[in-house]
Amino acid sequence: MIIKSDTGIITNTDTPNLIDSQKVSMRKNPVKIAIASGKGGTGKTFISTNLFAILSQQNIPVSLVDCDAEEPNDHFFFIGDLIEEKVVTVRIPSINSESCRFCGKCHEYCNYNAIFYLPMHHQISVLEELCHSCGACLVACGHHAITEKEMNIGHIRTFFIKEGNSFIEARVNIGVYSPVNVIKAAIKEADNQNIILLDSPPGTSCPFIHTVATADYVVLVAEPTPFGMSDFKKSIEVLKKLNKPYGVIINKSTLGNRNLYEYIEQEQIELLMEIPYESEIAVSYSEGKIISDLHPKWHKRFEILYEQIKEKTCK
Repeated sequence: MIIKSDTGIITNTDTPNLIDSQKVSMRKNPVKIAIASGKGGTGKTFISTNLFAILSQQNIPVSLVDCDAEEPNDHFFFIGDLIEEKVVTVRIPSINSESCRFCGKCHEYCNYNAIFYLPMHHQISVLEELCHSCGACLVACGHHAITEKEMNIGHIRTFFIKEGNSFIEARVNIGVYSPVNVIKAAIKEADNQNIILLDSPPGTSCPFIHTVATADYVVLVAEPTPFGMSDFKKSIEVLKKLNKPYGVIINKSTLGNRNLYEYIEQEQIELLMEIPYESEIAVSYSEGKIISDLHPKWHKRFEILYEQIKEKTCK
């Protein structure tokens, strides 16, 4: 594994293979582990990049997918060779005003208010940034006035890190209403690996749901603050409805209060790891360094974290 450093490129030395990958390799389908939270800035990328580094060093085939398509930042932590870049497109309607009878059916069928319609002035057009490419307007139009065209909404880039390990970045174009299709394309691109780590978008809206919905296990990262507690509960509600197994990592555990701890104990949610608020962690992260490469204690702790997750996904 090669990572960025303020002094140049650091190549990690080989370490004994402490993680048994036999169960993982026996699976026909890849194990997908989503690292998620109800809010931004909790430490999802910190967890994702360190898990990826640990598994890479153990020679376990793994892909890291940065699903935060509106603000991807996993690339700051790794140097790799760009091996493929794909444009993601969707089909959106195009209305021929000469064929249109201005009946308003397409406008009525659109659940996303993506068709601007002024019948008194015979004006109708598609608001492309609001369109969800559902095709309802094509069904509604009985006059063959609507066709479809391709629209570029973003791209996915695949980087080669080392043999068996890749990093995939989803990046949506500025102004695109929803990054979901770009996220789904990026996840699909990683389907040839044994383990796929999904660095999820923040929040509990559609991008979050479409990421964790594909996962075998979800690692929730939370902060012990009132704001962190509120968003953590929302995440739990979504995962329960999706019937997804999950555990929690409490980041900045030495700040805030004990309310989050009391809640996870009450709800019998497994506590996977605690990460204290320490300057060495903050400094290394801000410099684009992997803490598990710099300090043996963190290397061991992330190995243990993966072992805990593996027990739940490779039974």
